Amino acid sequence: MNEKIRTIVVDDEQLARRGLLVRLAQFEQIELIQECSSGREALAAIQEHKPDLVLLDIQMPGLSGFDVLRKLNEKNITMPAVVFVTAYDQYAIRAFEVRALDYLLKPVDEERLTQTLERITAELSGRREKEHQAKLLDLVSDMTGEDCEDILQRLAAGQELTQDNYPEHIAIKESGEITRVAISAIEWIDAAGDYMCIHACNETHILRRTMKELEKELNPKSFQRIHRSAIVNLSQVEKLCSRQNGEYHLILQNGEELKVSRSYKDKIKQLILGN
Repeated sequence: MNEKIRTIVVDDEQLARRGLLVRLAQFEQIELIQECSSGREALAAIQEHKPDLVLLDIQMPGLSGFDVLRKLNEKNITMPAVVFVTAYDQYAIRAFEVRALDYLLKPVDEERLTQTLERITAELSGRREKEHQAKLLDLVSDMTGEDCEDILQRLAAGQELTQDNYPEHIAIKESGEITRVAISAIEWIDAAGDYMCIHACNETHILRRTMKELEKELNPKSFQRIHRSAIVNLSQVEKLCSRQNGEYHLILQNGEELKVSRSYKDKIKQLILGN
């Protein structure tokens, strides 16, 4: 790509913005067309200048970086290539690698910036630009107006942003008492006839319900059937082991070992490798 990459830099912190501009000045292909100190200023600049690239801070008062993207989508403004800029390194890597979107950590490292701009240059050549924009739009459509820090933390934990109507707790009646068990705390579930054994936090709760009924209350992105009579919380899986007889077993973080039936083996392997 021989043309200049028309770029807008957005950051509410002047020092951070200036530091990034100094780094960018070393790259001949970058043409800075505006720097913005707020989300609202960025929104107007993107609408006016239609840049190729926006280096977009996430945490800003008023409109966050995520809010800017959502507003662009609402106004049907073509999405530029976007590189997120964040100081939240504990979130950033998982948050944006989940969607294969690029990011820069503050303070911006020159080597990392070089890699990012090489990637953006390739995308703007037309080979992957539409794919990049689709991922941005996917992120926007998932945000549903939530607080951006909450979004970052959920992505960092490997959670999806879509609003699925799955309960956060399950009520279990035992010996005249009703116990509320957090769905996220469930390690695995096994069946005994019409009863379910819910294993959570080193305790086992007995629930009168069928496996099929219970599955409807569990997010399939987090819980997976591994056997006709067993469901596991994927976040609790430590490793997948194969035995000499061809059987597969899951080892959970608590040391529990669960057998995987042959019919679920391939799917479990795919899910574990994907996580």
